[in-house]
Amino acid sequence: MPVPTARLLSRIEAAAYAGVSPNTFDRMMADGFMPGPKRIYSRILWDVRALDAAIDCLPGDSDSSEDGSDDNEWDQV
Repeated sequence: MPVPTARLLSRIEAAAYAGVSPNTFDRMMADGFMPGPKRIYSRILWDVRALDAAIDCLPGDSDSSEDGSDDNEWDQV
């Protein structure tokens, strides 16, 4: 997906930017993994910078490699 040119994204765009479905995005927001939207007049929009910060805080990058669970038998070949 190309980098968005708009700073504020709709729910569908924000979910796509995060790489998840809109329903999963809603669940992540309810669980506190994604930021809430901004209301501008009648529009509900998500800030790309807030999405980036939330994505940066998601577990998984270095968490799984610390306990050795990412060991790959092909690394030994």
